Amino acid sequence: MKRALVSVSDKTGLVEFVSQLCELGYEIISTGGTKKALENAGIQTIGISDVTGFPEIMDGRVKTLHPKVHGALLCVRDNETHVQALKENEIEYIDLVCVNLYPFKETVLKEGVTHEEIIENIDIGGPSMLRSASKNYRYIPVICDPKDYDKVITELKENGETSLTTREHLAAKVFRHTARYDAMIADYLTNKTEEKFPESITITYDKVQDLRYGENPHQSATFYTQIQETEGTLTGAVQLHGKELSYNNIGDTDGALETLKEFEEPTVVAAKHANPCGVGSAATLAEAFKKAYEADPVSIFGGIIAVNREVDKATAEVMSPIFLEVIVAPSFSEEALAILTKKKNLRLLQVSNISKRDYTSPKAKTVLGGMLIQDMDQQLLDGELKYVTNRRPSEKELEDLLFAWKVVKHTKSNAIAIAKDKCTTGVGPGQVSRIWALENAIRQGGERIAGSVMASDAFFPFADCVEAAHKAGITAIIQPGGSIHDQDSIDAANKYNIAMIFTGMRHFKH
Repeated sequence: MKRALVSVSDKTGLVEFVSQLCELGYEIISTGGTKKALENAGIQTIGISDVTGFPEIMDGRVKTLHPKVHGALLCVRDNETHVQALKENEIEYIDLVCVNLYPFKETVLKEGVTHEEIIENIDIGGPSMLRSASKNYRYIPVICDPKDYDKVITELKENGETSLTTREHLAAKVFRHTARYDAMIADYLTNKTEEKFPESITITYDKVQDLRYGENPHQSATFYTQIQETEGTLTGAVQLHGKELSYNNIGDTDGALETLKEFEEPTVVAAKHANPCGVGSAATLAEAFKKAYEADPVSIFGGIIAVNREVDKATAEVMSPIFLEVIVAPSFSEEALAILTKKKNLRLLQVSNISKRDYTSPKAKTVLGGMLIQDMDQQLLDGELKYVTNRRPSEKELEDLLFAWKVVKHTKSNAIAIAKDKCTTGVGPGQVSRIWALENAIRQGGERIAGSVMASDAFFPFADCVEAAHKAGITAIIQPGGSIHDQDSIDAANKYNIAMIFTGMRHFKH
């Protein structure tokens, strides 16, 4: 008679799976809560202590760590020495293993959880059994995911055993499962010990969905989510309407969300290619949307909209006539949904706590052969502003300068943001020369630039940007400062009566 070792935390489909194993002639070895669940369902099991001849001790910390378990799992069955060792030690084969692990993820994410509780949810015996059996996958199928139950049962019914290919796939899945588990534990303890950049790092993500393709149709792509800190992010969004998000939709929407988080009053961020193309703040969301739209009515076409208030009927009515790809909001009123869902392809995403900003997860970027990791850029200013020109900005100019500074922080470098009345009038992203970024922003804004203020994500290397700003009618500038030619820019600003502020902090976003 064949024997199966079954010990699972996730009991989805457990009884049905084990019932079918029993029908196929398997004897069931089990432990703890799994044994109880099976026996409550009328399935007879063998306790692990009956196999090992040793009691469970230390509150269950030690129960499966025994040669009669691991010898059975690790025996190479066509190796006479191994087989003889089993006989001499009265160890019986275990022919199938079904194990998944203590709910470490769920425990860590539980509100009010203690460190002691987290530590007790570090599984030792489970990973050991999984690893032993998976090392020996030539002889033993190992299941860690209930989604694989049907496939295993089907093959056992049709062939009397699982195929080597299936066992190999299952083993690979097991090692991903245990690696993910270990990575979560390592991440928790690393954060607890406040090691920012340890000697090695293992990052684990769970699959959200396969995507039709990547940036281009010839590239395959998948969307994964991190384990923690999904609140207020796109990975935690609920899609209420529209077709499936594309790779580019996800990237662009994430860029819009990052920008939106800088603002507290009702604000609309219109984004294209992960850059803000129109940003507006106002007393109502509908007014803010009109501002964002008027800032760049061309680029918003087919763009992404992120808002930090519920989308109401009035806002939906001004959004509806425009072709948009995605609208992300903390909520939508019933009236708004009735209007917007008439557009079948428009994606509507609901993100709870959309203004959340305090994330600890680092920013990661792959490069050929490696990865760059850094802190998230969660600061806006560092200390007090430095007023460097003869004229200080007026109260209104200062308000618009800080508005533009928030926008430029999230615009790809080299970046320029021009604003007036808490609305962008021109945005110049991603140029190899700062003057080109400014010229593009001025060209985009046209006549609306006059009377605006300007923000630059990094210092001016020359005074040419100040000269161009003056010609366009820009009245005040905010920039980090720090160039060896700062004085040239200051002198030019004084010449044209432009107020200039240094932040002492740059916001490159390549």
